[in-house]
Amino acid sequence: MILCIDQVIPTELLQRVQATLADVPFRDGRETAGWHARTVKLNQQADGRQPEVAALRQEIATELQRHPLFHMAARPKRMKPLMFSRYEEGMSYGNHVDDAVMGTPQGAMRSDLSFTLFLNDPDSYDGGELLIDSTAGEQTYKLPAGALILYPSSTLHRVEPVTRGQRLAAVGWAQSQVRDPQQREILFDLDTTRRQVFEESGKTRTFDMLTKSLANLLRMWADP
Repeated sequence: MILCIDQVIPTELLQRVQATLADVPFRDGRETAGWHARTVKLNQQADGRQPEVAALRQEIATELQRHPLFHMAARPKRMKPLMFSRYEEGMSYGNHVDDAVMGTPQGAMRSDLSFTLFLNDPDSYDGGELLIDSTAGEQTYKLPAGALILYPSSTLHRVEPVTRGQRLAAVGWAQSQVRDPQQREILFDLDTTRRQVFEESGKTRTFDMLTKSLANLLRMWADP
């Protein structure tokens, strides 16, 4: 399941992120890439050692954790610290698949889901589309500032070359409480349906039965 979510962070936070990234130092993005991805990665990443960068990525992670749609789709168990990436003219990130296991041996996590939070106006730069190779073929995404795309970490994907301007984004990864992507999609559809039933009719017998089914499927599938 690939899901686009609009306005996942408040406008005030987005503006602070944009202002901060205009002032902090950036490093070569290849420093955080695996040995093979390093050959196709050409971007820059904000220095995570800067206290203002660390504070912002924690603030964004908190917003994501409490965003109902993100939580319904990802059911995050653990999340890797966000990285702020910058692509200037001529920069790109070729085809790659994200590492299956991330972090140190003591703090390793499985990457089930990847996400990109777009941080600047898509009209301010040309190129820079996120391209995901799915069973439906290659699909491209270039979302408004503040919007996020969530997709399986198992997919091949790339960032197309930027030909004008500058592309800013925050990227991250999550280990889900529900490992199987088909099970996560079933839970997402069921949760979406019960919420629609509640909005239309309130706490009815139908809503209660949907809630019961959702809870019991979580008991079967979740690894909290």
